[in-house]
Amino acid sequence: MKRIGVVAILSLAFCGLADAAYIAQHTVSGVPIICNIQGLSDCNTIVSGHYSRLFGIPLAELGVLFYGVLFTLAALEIILFDQFLRRAIQILSLIGIIASLCFVSLQAFVIGAFCIYCLTSAAITLLILLFASFIEPVSLKKKSDSSLPNLPPPQRLTMPPAL
Repeated sequence: MKRIGVVAILSLAFCGLADAAYIAQHTVSGVPIICNIQGLSDCNTIVSGHYSRLFGIPLAELGVLFYGVLFTLAALEIILFDQFLRRAIQILSLIGIIASLCFVSLQAFVIGAFCIYCLTSAAITLLILLFASFIEPVSLKKKSDSSLPNLPPPQRLTMPPAL
């Protein structure tokens, strides 16, 4: 089951990488994005707007970095089968979904416009998070109380035979 989840994450990360690279290419070149789906045709407004950069870096380029790192981690996990890589994928996907929620909220409540590519990226990130939650379950281990001494198990007391 872990293998299927990691392969799904690898495939989704590739799709997200293609989505983010398309937006990044158009952001750099200045060519308008093709976006003519009913009700979701404000891609160019979103991509070129005030909220399209974080610390001066276009969000599309951060998306390329995010999906590229996820793709690399998933590819390495398929080869190495390592718990640390699975945990890194989980943490990164959690960060990604938090960022996606912020960006979709900005589109809905502040900008008042939606971009189909941005919503697709958010959906891909949500699916990655779902698959990441299955590849390495979180186990809660009980900690042993080290303040108590290690005592042998109790002995059964028996009565001496009656004379």
